[in-house]
Amino acid sequence: MPRMLDVSDDVRAEIGDEEADRLLAGGDAPGSYDCTSCRTPGDSDQERTSTVLFVGEETAVLAFAHATCIPSQVVPVSEEQLQGAVRSITGEDAAARTPGPGPAPAAPVPTTPRQATLGITCGLVLIEGDLRPALVVEPDGPIARPGSTGPDDDFLPLLLEQGFHPVTDVNQLPGPNPGWSALLAMGKLHAVLQPGSAGNQAAWWQAHQPLAVSDGWRAAANKAQSVVMYAAPAGTIGHQPREDLMRQALENAAAKGALVAAEMPLAGT
Repeated sequence: MPRMLDVSDDVRAEIGDEEADRLLAGGDAPGSYDCTSCRTPGDSDQERTSTVLFVGEETAVLAFAHATCIPSQVVPVSEEQLQGAVRSITGEDAAARTPGPGPAPAAPVPTTPRQATLGITCGLVLIEGDLRPALVVEPDGPIARPGSTGPDDDFLPLLLEQGFHPVTDVNQLPGPNPGWSALLAMGKLHAVLQPGSAGNQAAWWQAHQPLAVSDGWRAAANKAQSVVMYAAPAGTIGHQPREDLMRQALENAAAKGALVAAEMPLAGT
């Protein structure tokens, strides 16, 4: 029996006509699956289902999602991210931390010896009457300008130069930052991407392991198809255990002129 599958032209070009036709005819396609976006069960016999192809440097993984969650598409990811996603699917990272209703802090990512590490907290922020998925980025120490040997913290000036906006009122939705996006794949946060060379994107922040987010955060991200990224200097926000405390810390940072932000689309899911 043919599955109710959607195979985009981009996915077909990657997997070939023969494999695409076999999928559409019911071969190699599961009847039931866990949606790669919302992680709830789906059934390609009963509902429209998107084929989502995650492509790394050497590996490609075909996944499935509710067509109401995301369209069929090709999602470029790094080989390391893809292998992490494969481990997630096979259950090898089943012991990874599952966030509760509050924000989920990410493990910091090492940079150069002089640079601090960046931590990301995921939470929901009420903006203009809507709950918006937010990423709050805060280093654990001063961020030096490349080539600088001084003690100054240039984290916010560098972000302002890269298109982020000063925040004076957390209730207002910040403007977009073209070329930046958040990579949410396999239902987890993998990276924050920035414009790269030749029109490509490069990872500005990348999780050591794909970061699990709450169901509410993921649902809000899928609804808005965007996230709001806030950034503040070290010691300004902290990893707040509750979203109301995170909101208060954001408002305090904005009042001190120590907060920048931008709205950015989701890359992939």
